Amino acid sequence: MADVMIAAMPFAGHVAPLAAVASAFLEAGHAVRVYTGSRHAARFAAIGADIVPWVRAPDFDEGDLAATFPVLRGRKGPRQMLANVREVFIGTAAAQGDDLVAEFRRRPWDVIVADGLSLGAHLASERTATPWVTVSIVPLSIPSDDLPPPGLGIRPARGPLGRVRDRLLRRAVPLATRGMRRAYLEQRAASGLDVSGVRFEQAWYSPSLVCATGVPSLEYPRTGYPTRVEFVGSLTPTGAARGLEPDWWADLPPDRPIVHVTQGTLNVDPDDLIRPALSALGRQPVSVVATTGRAEVPGFAFPVPPNAFVAGLIDYAVLLPRVDVMVTNGGWGGVLAALSHGIPLIVAGGDLDKPEIAARVAWAGAGVDLRTGRPSASAVLRAWRRVSQEPAFRRNAERLGAELRGHDGPREVVEHTLRLVGRG
Repeated sequence: MADVMIAAMPFAGHVAPLAAVASAFLEAGHAVRVYTGSRHAARFAAIGADIVPWVRAPDFDEGDLAATFPVLRGRKGPRQMLANVREVFIGTAAAQGDDLVAEFRRRPWDVIVADGLSLGAHLASERTATPWVTVSIVPLSIPSDDLPPPGLGIRPARGPLGRVRDRLLRRAVPLATRGMRRAYLEQRAASGLDVSGVRFEQAWYSPSLVCATGVPSLEYPRTGYPTRVEFVGSLTPTGAARGLEPDWWADLPPDRPIVHVTQGTLNVDPDDLIRPALSALGRQPVSVVATTGRAEVPGFAFPVPPNAFVAGLIDYAVLLPRVDVMVTNGGWGGVLAALSHGIPLIVAGGDLDKPEIAARVAWAGAGVDLRTGRPSASAVLRAWRRVSQEPAFRRNAERLGAELRGHDGPREVVEHTLRLVGRG
Protein backbone atom coordinates (compact mmCIF):
# COMPACT_ATOMS: atom_id res chain seq x y z
CA MET A 1 0.00 0.00 0.00
CA ALA A 2 1.24 3.48 -0.88
CA ASP A 3 0.58 6.59 1.18
CA VAL A 4 -0.48 9.23 -1.36
CA MET A 5 -0.87 12.98 -0.88
CA ILE A 6 -3.06 14.59 -3.53
CA ALA A 7 -2.95 18.37 -3.96
CA ALA A 8 -5.81 20.03 -5.82
CA MET A 9 -6.14 23.78 -6.28
CA PRO A 10 -9.64 24.67 -5.03
CA PHE A 11 -11.30 25.24 -8.40
CA ALA A 12 -14.10 23.02 -9.69
CA GLY A 13 -12.18 22.35 -12.90
CA HIS A 14 -9.19 21.11 -10.87
CA VAL A 15 -11.16 19.24 -8.23
CA ALA A 16 -13.22 17.03 -10.57
CA PRO A 17 -10.24 15.29 -12.25
CA LEU A 18 -8.27 14.98 -9.02
CA ALA A 19 -11.33 13.51 -7.27
CA ALA A 20 -11.41 10.82 -9.96
CA VAL A 21 -7.72 10.13 -9.36
CA ALA A 22 -8.24 10.00 -5.59
CA SER A 23 -11.07 7.49 -6.06
CA ALA A 24 -8.86 5.29 -8.23
CA PHE A 25 -6.11 5.22 -5.59
CA LEU A 26 -8.62 4.41 -2.86
CA GLU A 27 -10.25 1.66 -4.92
CA ALA A 28 -6.79 0.14 -5.42
CA GLY A 29 -6.34 0.00 -1.62
CA HIS A 30 -3.97 2.92 -1.06
CA ALA A 31 -4.06 5.53 1.70
CA VAL A 32 -5.10 8.92 0.33
CA ARG A 33 -4.94 12.39 1.82
CA VAL A 34 -6.12 15.43 -0.12
CA TYR A 35 -4.91 18.99 0.34
CA THR A 36 -7.55 21.41 -0.96
CA GLY A 37 -9.78 24.32 0.04
CA SER A 38 -12.76 23.99 2.37
CA ARG A 39 -15.30 24.59 -0.43
CA HIS A 40 -14.36 21.26 -2.02
CA ALA A 41 -13.33 19.22 1.02
CA ALA A 42 -16.67 17.42 1.33
CA ARG A 43 -16.35 15.99 -2.18
CA PHE A 44 -13.11 14.22 -1.28
CA ALA A 45 -14.30 13.23 2.19
CA ALA A 46 -17.34 11.55 0.61
CA ILE A 47 -15.11 9.13 -1.30
CA GLY A 48 -13.11 8.23 1.81
CA ALA A 49 -10.04 10.48 1.56
CA ASP A 50 -8.58 12.23 4.59
CA ILE A 51 -8.70 16.02 4.24
CA VAL A 52 -5.72 18.31 4.83
CA PRO A 53 -7.09 21.87 4.93
CA TRP A 54 -5.58 25.10 3.72
CA VAL A 55 -4.40 26.76 6.97
CA ARG A 56 -1.51 29.10 6.25
CA ALA A 57 -2.56 29.36 2.60
CA PRO A 58 -5.60 31.65 2.06
CA ASP A 59 -8.69 29.50 1.72
CA PHE A 60 -10.48 31.30 -1.11
CA ASP A 61 -13.78 30.91 -2.94
CA GLU A 62 -13.37 30.57 -6.70
CA GLY A 63 -16.75 32.27 -7.15
CA ASP A 64 -15.39 35.46 -5.57
CA LEU A 65 -11.64 35.54 -6.03
CA ALA A 66 -11.54 39.31 -5.59
CA ALA A 67 -12.68 38.94 -1.98
CA THR A 68 -9.34 37.29 -1.19
CA PHE A 69 -7.27 38.82 -3.99
CA PRO A 70 -8.60 42.39 -4.49
CA VAL A 71 -6.17 43.09 -7.32
CA LEU A 72 -8.24 40.75 -9.52
CA ARG A 73 -11.35 42.91 -9.30
CA GLY A 74 -12.55 44.06 -12.72
CA ARG A 75 -9.83 42.31 -14.71
CA LYS A 76 -10.43 40.25 -17.84
CA GLY A 77 -8.41 38.86 -20.70
CA PRO A 78 -4.58 38.92 -20.56
CA ARG A 79 -4.56 41.25 -17.55
CA GLN A 80 -6.66 38.75 -15.63
CA MET A 81 -4.48 35.83 -16.68
CA LEU A 82 -1.27 37.50 -15.51
CA ALA A 83 -2.78 38.66 -12.23
CA ASN A 84 -4.43 35.28 -11.61
CA VAL A 85 -1.19 33.38 -12.05
CA ARG A 86 0.81 35.85 -9.97
CA GLU A 87 -1.63 36.24 -7.08
CA VAL A 88 -3.47 32.91 -6.84
CA PHE A 89 -1.11 30.26 -8.16
CA ILE A 90 2.30 31.75 -7.37
CA GLY A 91 1.53 34.06 -4.47
CA THR A 92 0.04 31.30 -2.30
CA ALA A 93 2.71 28.69 -3.09
CA ALA A 94 5.00 29.10 -0.08
CA ALA A 95 2.06 29.00 2.34
CA GLN A 96 0.71 25.90 0.59
CA GLY A 97 4.13 24.33 0.94
CA ASP A 98 4.16 25.16 4.66
CA ASP A 99 0.80 23.43 5.13
CA LEU A 100 2.01 20.36 3.27
CA VAL A 101 5.37 20.14 5.03
CA ALA A 102 3.61 20.38 8.42
CA GLU A 103 1.41 17.44 7.37
CA PHE A 104 4.45 15.48 6.15
CA ARG A 105 6.12 15.92 9.53
CA ARG A 106 2.99 14.59 11.18
CA ARG A 107 2.78 11.60 8.82
CA PRO A 108 5.17 11.17 5.88
CA TRP A 109 3.80 10.25 2.47
CA ASP A 110 5.34 8.20 -0.33
CA VAL A 111 4.44 10.52 -3.21
CA ILE A 112 2.65 13.79 -3.96
CA VAL A 113 0.19 13.70 -6.87
CA ALA A 114 -0.74 17.27 -7.75
CA ASP A 115 -2.51 19.22 -10.41
CA GLY A 116 -0.11 21.06 -12.68
CA LEU A 117 -0.91 24.48 -11.22
CA SER A 118 -0.29 23.43 -7.61
CA LEU A 119 3.05 25.16 -7.22
CA GLY A 120 2.93 24.62 -3.47
CA ALA A 121 3.09 20.86 -4.03
CA HIS A 122 6.29 21.31 -6.03
CA LEU A 123 7.86 23.35 -3.23
CA ALA A 124 6.75 20.77 -0.67
CA SER A 125 8.23 17.96 -2.76
CA GLU A 126 11.53 19.81 -2.94
CA ARG A 127 11.54 20.55 0.78
CA THR A 128 10.70 16.96 1.80
CA ALA A 129 12.79 15.26 -0.92
CA THR A 130 9.81 13.11 -1.89
CA PRO A 131 8.63 12.14 -5.40
CA TRP A 132 6.12 14.37 -7.15
CA VAL A 133 3.76 13.49 -9.99
CA THR A 134 2.14 16.22 -12.06
CA VAL A 135 -1.39 15.64 -13.32
CA SER A 136 -1.74 18.15 -16.13
CA ILE A 137 -5.41 19.14 -16.04
CA VAL A 138 -4.90 21.71 -18.82
CA PRO A 139 -3.08 21.25 -22.14
CA LEU A 140 0.63 20.71 -21.68
CA SER A 141 2.45 23.99 -21.19
CA ILE A 142 5.99 22.62 -21.22
CA PRO A 143 8.04 25.03 -23.37
CA SER A 144 9.65 23.77 -26.57
CA ASP A 145 12.00 25.24 -29.16
CA ASP A 146 9.65 23.73 -31.77
CA LEU A 147 6.64 25.81 -30.70
CA PRO A 148 5.54 29.35 -29.84
CA PRO A 149 5.34 30.05 -26.11
CA PRO A 150 2.46 28.18 -24.45
CA GLY A 151 -0.59 30.08 -23.34
CA LEU A 152 -0.80 32.57 -26.21
CA GLY A 153 -3.32 30.59 -28.24
CA ILE A 154 -1.00 30.70 -31.26
CA ARG A 155 -0.56 27.72 -33.54
CA PRO A 156 2.98 26.68 -34.53
CA ALA A 157 4.20 28.71 -37.47
CA ARG A 158 5.09 27.34 -40.87
CA GLY A 159 8.06 28.29 -43.00
CA PRO A 160 11.23 30.30 -42.21
CA LEU A 161 9.42 33.54 -41.36
CA GLY A 162 7.07 31.71 -39.04
CA ARG A 163 9.95 30.08 -37.22
CA VAL A 164 11.53 33.50 -36.77
CA ARG A 165 8.24 34.74 -35.31
CA ASP A 166 8.12 31.89 -32.80
CA ARG A 167 11.76 32.39 -31.84
CA LEU A 168 11.17 36.11 -31.19
CA LEU A 169 8.09 35.32 -29.12
CA ARG A 170 10.07 32.85 -27.01
CA ARG A 171 12.71 35.50 -26.39
CA ALA A 172 10.03 37.99 -25.33
CA VAL A 173 8.52 35.70 -22.70
CA PRO A 174 11.03 36.51 -19.91
CA LEU A 175 10.26 40.21 -20.30
CA ALA A 176 6.49 39.75 -20.39
CA THR A 177 6.53 37.47 -17.34
CA ARG A 178 9.16 39.19 -15.23
CA GLY A 179 6.59 40.05 -12.54
CA MET A 180 5.59 36.40 -12.22
CA ARG A 181 9.23 35.30 -12.20
CA ARG A 182 10.03 37.75 -9.43
CA ALA A 183 7.05 36.48 -7.43
CA TYR A 184 8.19 32.88 -7.93
CA LEU A 185 11.67 33.65 -6.60
CA GLU A 186 10.11 35.35 -3.58
CA GLN A 187 8.09 32.19 -2.89
CA ARG A 188 11.19 30.03 -3.15
CA ALA A 189 13.01 32.30 -0.72
CA ALA A 190 10.05 32.26 1.68
CA SER A 191 10.20 28.44 1.54
CA GLY A 192 13.89 28.40 2.45
CA LEU A 193 14.87 27.14 -1.01
CA ASP A 194 17.76 28.27 -3.17
CA VAL A 195 16.48 30.96 -5.54
CA SER A 196 18.95 29.76 -8.16
CA GLY A 197 17.48 26.25 -8.06
CA VAL A 198 14.55 25.17 -10.25
CA ARG A 199 13.85 27.76 -12.96
CA PHE A 200 10.41 29.31 -13.41
CA GLU A 201 9.76 27.42 -16.66
CA GLN A 202 10.48 24.10 -14.93
CA ALA A 203 8.44 24.80 -11.80
CA TRP A 204 5.12 23.73 -13.28
CA TYR A 205 5.85 20.09 -14.04
CA SER A 206 7.48 17.19 -12.25
CA PRO A 207 10.98 16.27 -13.40
CA SER A 208 10.00 12.60 -12.98
CA LEU A 209 6.47 12.09 -14.35
CA VAL A 210 3.71 14.12 -15.97
CA CYS A 211 0.35 12.43 -16.50
CA ALA A 212 -1.15 14.57 -19.25
CA THR A 213 -4.88 14.73 -19.80
CA GLY A 214 -5.81 14.62 -23.45
CA VAL A 215 -4.30 12.63 -26.28
CA PRO A 216 -1.33 13.19 -28.62
CA SER A 217 -3.68 14.22 -31.45
CA LEU A 218 -4.52 17.36 -29.45
CA GLU A 219 -0.84 18.26 -28.99
CA TYR A 220 1.26 20.18 -31.48
CA PRO A 221 4.14 18.05 -32.84
CA ARG A 222 7.47 18.52 -31.07
CA THR A 223 10.78 16.68 -30.98
CA GLY A 224 10.44 15.55 -27.37
CA TYR A 225 9.83 16.42 -23.72
CA PRO A 226 12.30 17.22 -20.92
CA THR A 227 10.50 14.82 -18.59
CA ARG A 228 8.52 11.61 -18.82
CA VAL A 229 5.06 12.38 -20.23
CA GLU A 230 2.23 9.84 -20.26
CA PHE A 231 -1.06 10.74 -21.92
CA VAL A 232 -4.02 9.41 -19.94
CA GLY A 233 -7.05 10.64 -21.90
CA SER A 234 -9.80 12.20 -19.80
CA LEU A 235 -9.95 11.87 -16.04
CA THR A 236 -13.66 12.61 -15.93
CA PRO A 237 -14.83 11.12 -19.25
CA THR A 238 -18.42 12.25 -18.81
CA GLY A 239 -17.53 15.68 -17.44
CA ALA A 240 -20.09 14.98 -14.72
CA ALA A 241 -20.98 18.11 -12.78
CA ARG A 242 -23.13 16.21 -10.28
CA GLY A 243 -26.00 18.59 -10.89
CA LEU A 244 -29.59 17.56 -10.32
CA GLU A 245 -31.71 16.61 -13.32
CA PRO A 246 -33.72 19.78 -14.04
CA ASP A 247 -37.52 19.85 -13.91
CA TRP A 248 -37.76 20.53 -17.64
CA TRP A 249 -35.65 17.53 -18.71
CA ALA A 250 -38.65 15.52 -19.92
CA ASP A 251 -39.82 18.52 -21.98
CA LEU A 252 -36.83 18.53 -24.34
CA PRO A 253 -38.21 17.83 -27.83
CA PRO A 254 -36.91 14.44 -28.97
CA ASP A 255 -36.83 15.48 -32.64
CA ARG A 256 -34.61 18.57 -32.29
CA PRO A 257 -30.81 18.62 -32.02
CA ILE A 258 -29.47 19.98 -28.73
CA VAL A 259 -26.83 22.71 -28.57
CA HIS A 260 -25.22 22.95 -25.15
CA VAL A 261 -23.91 26.39 -24.12
CA THR A 262 -21.58 26.73 -21.14
CA GLN A 263 -19.15 29.22 -19.63
CA GLY A 264 -17.81 26.73 -17.12
CA THR A 265 -17.72 27.51 -13.40
CA LEU A 266 -15.16 30.32 -13.00
CA ASN A 267 -15.89 33.39 -15.15
CA VAL A 268 -19.64 33.04 -15.44
CA ASP A 269 -20.84 36.48 -16.55
CA PRO A 270 -23.53 35.38 -19.05
CA ASP A 271 -23.08 38.52 -21.14
CA ASP A 272 -19.71 37.18 -22.32
CA LEU A 273 -20.89 34.09 -24.19
CA ILE A 274 -24.27 32.74 -23.12
CA ARG A 275 -26.31 35.82 -23.96
CA PRO A 276 -24.94 36.19 -27.52
CA ALA A 277 -25.26 32.42 -28.05
CA LEU A 278 -28.91 32.46 -26.98
CA SER A 279 -29.50 35.43 -29.25
CA ALA A 280 -27.83 33.61 -32.15
CA LEU A 281 -29.66 30.30 -31.69
CA GLY A 282 -33.01 31.46 -30.36
CA ARG A 283 -34.72 31.21 -33.75
CA GLN A 284 -32.89 28.16 -35.05
CA PRO A 285 -34.41 24.63 -35.22
CA VAL A 286 -32.53 23.45 -32.12
CA SER A 287 -33.02 23.17 -28.38
CA VAL A 288 -30.45 25.20 -26.46
CA VAL A 289 -29.41 23.84 -23.06
CA ALA A 290 -27.50 26.51 -21.14
CA THR A 291 -25.94 26.30 -17.70
CA THR A 292 -25.17 29.17 -15.35
CA GLY A 293 -22.16 27.42 -13.80
CA ARG A 294 -23.55 27.82 -10.28
CA ALA A 295 -25.81 25.18 -8.74
CA GLU A 296 -27.40 27.86 -6.56
CA VAL A 297 -28.16 30.09 -9.60
CA PRO A 298 -30.62 28.13 -11.79
CA GLY A 299 -31.44 30.93 -14.22
CA PHE A 300 -30.46 34.24 -15.80
CA ALA A 301 -31.58 37.78 -15.04
CA PHE A 302 -32.67 38.33 -18.65
CA PRO A 303 -35.37 36.67 -20.80
CA VAL A 304 -34.33 33.59 -22.75
CA PRO A 305 -35.82 32.42 -26.07
CA PRO A 306 -38.57 29.80 -26.02
CA ASN A 307 -36.26 27.07 -27.35
CA ALA A 308 -33.80 27.54 -24.45
CA PHE A 309 -33.65 25.43 -21.30
CA VAL A 310 -31.57 26.70 -18.37
CA ALA A 311 -30.10 25.08 -15.26
CA GLY A 312 -27.33 25.78 -12.80
CA LEU A 313 -25.43 22.54 -13.47
CA ILE A 314 -26.33 19.38 -15.37
CA ASP A 315 -24.82 15.92 -15.09
CA TYR A 316 -22.91 15.48 -18.34
CA ALA A 317 -23.35 11.72 -18.16
CA VAL A 318 -27.03 12.38 -18.93
CA LEU A 319 -26.71 15.44 -21.18
CA LEU A 320 -23.78 14.81 -23.52
CA PRO A 321 -25.09 11.64 -25.21
CA ARG A 322 -27.91 13.85 -26.57
CA VAL A 323 -25.83 16.91 -27.56
CA ASP A 324 -25.21 17.75 -31.21
CA VAL A 325 -22.86 20.75 -30.79
CA MET A 326 -21.28 22.41 -27.75
CA VAL A 327 -20.64 26.15 -27.46
CA THR A 328 -18.09 26.63 -24.68
CA ASN A 329 -15.63 29.05 -23.13
CA GLY A 330 -13.01 26.33 -23.55
CA GLY A 331 -12.57 24.70 -20.15
CA TRP A 332 -10.34 21.69 -20.77
CA GLY A 333 -12.44 19.24 -18.79
CA GLY A 334 -15.60 20.18 -20.65
CA VAL A 335 -13.82 20.11 -24.01
CA LEU A 336 -12.46 16.62 -23.37
CA ALA A 337 -15.89 15.48 -22.16
CA ALA A 338 -17.51 16.73 -25.37
CA LEU A 339 -14.85 15.18 -27.58
CA SER A 340 -15.17 11.89 -25.68
CA HIS A 341 -18.73 11.84 -27.03
CA GLY A 342 -17.68 12.90 -30.53
CA ILE A 343 -19.29 16.34 -30.18
CA PRO A 344 -17.85 19.15 -32.33
CA LEU A 345 -17.16 22.45 -30.58
CA ILE A 346 -17.48 26.20 -30.91
CA VAL A 347 -14.92 27.70 -28.52
CA ALA A 348 -14.87 31.27 -27.20
CA GLY A 349 -11.60 31.22 -25.27
CA GLY A 350 -11.07 34.58 -23.61
CA ASP A 351 -8.63 34.19 -20.73
CA LEU A 352 -6.28 31.92 -18.78
CA ASP A 353 -5.69 28.69 -20.72
CA LYS A 354 -8.84 29.05 -22.83
CA PRO A 355 -7.32 30.70 -25.97
CA GLU A 356 -4.75 27.88 -26.08
CA ILE A 357 -7.50 25.26 -25.86
CA ALA A 358 -9.57 26.99 -28.54
CA ALA A 359 -6.57 27.06 -30.88
CA ARG A 360 -5.89 23.35 -30.37
CA VAL A 361 -9.50 22.36 -31.03
CA ALA A 362 -9.44 24.28 -34.30
CA TRP A 363 -5.99 22.89 -35.21
CA ALA A 364 -7.32 19.36 -34.69
CA GLY A 365 -10.28 20.15 -36.96
CA ALA A 366 -12.85 19.39 -34.25
CA GLY A 367 -14.39 22.83 -34.00
CA VAL A 368 -14.26 26.57 -34.58
CA ASP A 369 -12.10 29.00 -32.60
CA LEU A 370 -14.02 32.27 -32.19
CA ARG A 371 -10.75 33.98 -31.10
CA THR A 372 -12.45 35.93 -28.34
CA GLY A 373 -14.20 35.26 -25.06
CA ARG A 374 -16.94 37.76 -25.89
CA PRO A 375 -18.20 36.93 -29.38
CA SER A 376 -21.05 38.63 -31.19
CA ALA A 377 -24.28 36.77 -31.82
CA SER A 378 -23.55 36.82 -35.55
CA ALA A 379 -20.15 35.19 -34.98
CA VAL A 380 -21.73 32.40 -32.93
CA LEU A 381 -24.40 31.88 -35.59
CA ARG A 382 -21.83 31.64 -38.40
CA ALA A 383 -19.78 29.18 -36.41
CA TRP A 384 -22.81 27.02 -35.59
CA ARG A 385 -23.78 26.89 -39.25
CA ARG A 386 -20.25 25.83 -40.22
CA VAL A 387 -20.01 23.13 -37.57
CA SER A 388 -23.50 21.83 -38.35
CA GLN A 389 -23.08 21.77 -42.12
CA GLU A 390 -19.46 20.66 -42.63
CA PRO A 391 -19.09 16.93 -41.81
CA ALA A 392 -15.33 17.16 -41.25
CA PHE A 393 -15.82 18.76 -37.84
CA ARG A 394 -17.90 15.84 -36.58
CA ARG A 395 -15.58 13.26 -38.16
CA ASN A 396 -12.57 14.79 -36.41
CA ALA A 397 -14.43 15.05 -33.10
CA GLU A 398 -15.42 11.38 -33.38
CA ARG A 399 -11.81 10.42 -34.21
CA LEU A 400 -10.57 12.22 -31.11
CA GLY A 401 -13.39 10.68 -29.10
CA ALA A 402 -12.32 7.18 -30.04
CA GLU A 403 -8.75 8.02 -28.98
CA LEU A 404 -9.93 9.43 -25.65
CA ARG A 405 -12.21 6.47 -24.96
CA GLY A 406 -9.22 4.17 -25.39
CA HIS A 407 -7.90 5.38 -22.01
CA ASP A 408 -8.92 4.81 -18.42
CA GLY A 409 -7.36 8.01 -17.11
CA PRO A 410 -7.64 7.64 -13.32
CA ARG A 411 -6.44 4.03 -13.37
CA GLU A 412 -3.52 4.96 -15.63
CA VAL A 413 -2.43 7.75 -13.26
CA VAL A 414 -2.37 5.20 -10.45
CA GLU A 415 -0.35 2.70 -12.49
CA HIS A 416 2.22 5.26 -13.67
CA THR A 417 2.59 6.67 -10.15
CA LEU A 418 3.10 3.28 -8.54
CA ARG A 419 5.76 2.37 -11.09
CA LEU A 420 7.55 5.64 -10.31
CA VAL A 421 7.72 4.88 -6.58
CA GLY A 422 8.56 1.19 -7.10
CA ARG A 423 5.17 -0.16 -6.06
CA GLY A 424 3.87 -1.17 -9.48
